[in-house]
Amino acid sequence: MASRRFSKGVTSLVLFSSLASPSFAGGLERGGYNIDQLFDTSPFSFQSGVTYVTPQRRLKDVRDTNTSVFTGGGNLNTRPNSADETANYTIPYIGFKAGFADTIDCLIDYSEPFGGHSNPGMNWAGANNNIETEIKTRNYGGTCSYRFDVGPGQLRFIGGAFYQEVEGFKERLVSTLPLLLGTGNGIGRLDLEDSGWGWRAGLAYEIPEYAMRASLVYNSRVKYDNLTGTVDLRQVPVVPTFGGQVTDVFGSAEAPDSLELKLQSGIAPDWLAFGSVKWTNWSVLQSVPFCPKSTKGLAACTSGGATELTSLDLLYRDGWTISGGVGHKFNDQWAGAVSLTWDRGTSQGYGTQTDSWTVGLGAAYTPTEHIEWRFAGAVGVLTSGSSGVVTQNGVTFGDDVSYSFGNDLVAALSTSLKVKF
Repeated sequence: MASRRFSKGVTSLVLFSSLASPSFAGGLERGGYNIDQLFDTSPFSFQSGVTYVTPQRRLKDVRDTNTSVFTGGGNLNTRPNSADETANYTIPYIGFKAGFADTIDCLIDYSEPFGGHSNPGMNWAGANNNIETEIKTRNYGGTCSYRFDVGPGQLRFIGGAFYQEVEGFKERLVSTLPLLLGTGNGIGRLDLEDSGWGWRAGLAYEIPEYAMRASLVYNSRVKYDNLTGTVDLRQVPVVPTFGGQVTDVFGSAEAPDSLELKLQSGIAPDWLAFGSVKWTNWSVLQSVPFCPKSTKGLAACTSGGATELTSLDLLYRDGWTISGGVGHKFNDQWAGAVSLTWDRGTSQGYGTQTDSWTVGLGAAYTPTEHIEWRFAGAVGVLTSGSSGVVTQNGVTFGDDVSYSFGNDLVAALSTSLKVKF
């Protein structure tokens, strides 16, 4: 039988191990939403941490399939037919938890749940599709729970809200003609930004005597109804109508909602098993069109529509992430955990978001009852695939470039410090 002392010493590794593994899940997933600090048994705790991820996705057999100087960037098939697509990134986290009257717990936190950064550069045969693209989010959350005795344990109601900001850009080679004429470099750039609100609700049931906890939490969508930005074509003066200038644009999109089930239980003295299943509604992100502000109210801004100036094409399907592992408390100061995570890729013949498998190792060092230092590492495989032409709702995507990719490695390191008082 696992004791309450066991649960305090080992269950914290569930959070740390899970942060190390799914930080490179499908879609635009990075840290995702994580409120495990809410379950900290201390009256007050402060936690700060960072995860560093190094994906190694390499594109090969690249072929420029739209060689038109005006619509496809020109013939780029003389350039290298391979490129390193991914860029390294960090995921920060800061949280403060407070407990009140032995029944109410509240958590305020900062995280960066979603994002993406691809940077294959200018010198490859697919530069007409992408030179560099980066999306960032900043999330400010507040979550509280109320718990009360039910049977041998406690039932907890969870609710909260969060404010989320998004910003990003994309650069691609629009035309090679300015390079030939000496009037520009031919690169066009899209910049975007917006913010919105979301909410969460959930339930949890805990039996501390057995280090048992089951939680189910839903996080809502975040509507970016007022995406605004610019399309900069000053380096592409040959483009009709909007060439040679900066144009204000607008659009709309949604960050996905998600539902996650987490389970953990003591299985022997000083041993803990844990697992989770998460669904993320990445299919809400297909093609995000951007239209000139001058057309707002005159015509709908739709993918492939008459007023579309450019778009951010993702074409995702829903994501599923399944993780499981075991943790062990070695002594009063040291504990460790190992986990295995599978994530279903969100790409459907367009893009590089295929299935991934990762193994994570984590450890926690508690020199005093008030301080806990966590560190972890993970290594995984991004499975192989290809990208090409896809037709959706009568609109064709991926007809500018095609490529394939093999099984690639990804690795991550994570560390955090928690102070409890």
